[in-house]
Amino acid sequence: MKTNRRRHLMAVTAVAAMVASLLSPAVAREAAYPAKPISLLVGFAPGGSGDFVARAIAQYLGPVLGQTIVVENRPGANGLVAATHAAAAKPDGYTLLITTMGLTTNPYLYGTDKADPIKDFTPISMVADVPNVLVTHPAIPGSDLGAFINGLKSRPTPLSVATTGQAAPGHLASELLQRAAGVKFDFVAYKGSAPALTDVMAGHVDASMPTVVAALAGIKSNKLRALAVTGAVRSPLLPDVPTFAELGISEIGTASGWYGMVAPAGVPPGIANRLSQEIRKVMETPEVRAHFLTQGATPRTMTSAEMGRYIADEYSRWGTIIQQSGIKAGSQ
Repeated sequence: MKTNRRRHLMAVTAVAAMVASLLSPAVAREAAYPAKPISLLVGFAPGGSGDFVARAIAQYLGPVLGQTIVVENRPGANGLVAATHAAAAKPDGYTLLITTMGLTTNPYLYGTDKADPIKDFTPISMVADVPNVLVTHPAIPGSDLGAFINGLKSRPTPLSVATTGQAAPGHLASELLQRAAGVKFDFVAYKGSAPALTDVMAGHVDASMPTVVAALAGIKSNKLRALAVTGAVRSPLLPDVPTFAELGISEIGTASGWYGMVAPAGVPPGIANRLSQEIRKVMETPEVRAHFLTQGATPRTMTSAEMGRYIADEYSRWGTIIQQSGIKAGSQ
């Protein structure tokens, strides 16, 4: 009897040892992560807001992880070039991507299944919200959003709205606004916020929905009138300007730009969760929050699971809007 028990115990021990030997390399890799420098891709050129976010993350997250994070700029096609490269990388946690709303809109804009936001990536965390603000030339009727919308309905011609990127947050928020107001806008495409806002301030175009930081100087100098901001809360840079949600248009209130981090599909959960947790700690420090707020970005983090649900919701939501509006890359 004792011999049988001993044999059973030896068999169980042998099986456990075999399982441990099979699992230990993966477990060891996760425990040792990161053991070498990390590549952080960003789909925009140096000097822009996306580059700022990537370099800030590299600056503050690298020391926490104990490794260098190297930023690689791969601009093109609204972030699609960088996303495609990231999706094809080895899922070991050493290639990460700073991404935007473009991750969820590009498949519709470009008609491609490359860089599928659901299938091709492991969500890591949200990093920051970048609210937009509805601004008009001061001569446009309506000193508040309600009066502005009422004025739209009696205009003899459509309101001209400057946009700075196909299906960019400001463009999509403007699409939602015209639906909420029950009117049609005349969209005018620009290659950047600076020329767009210059024309709004000069009265050549009626309105725009740029980022808060892009419009701030014009608002402070009274060359632009700010009516409402996107996002769940008011922008610290414009504390007196209400959100769309406060004013009863909640669907526009959630149409903010954002920056988040993803990795190739198949990254081990332990690594994804470690990155998510460390990003949360970093983004909660006063120094980092202040650093981001100077650029009009409001720090916001999520768990890996929360980020996955958020991306799925954005993908579904904006797909419907883009398809209904007939927006395609280069169609504006």
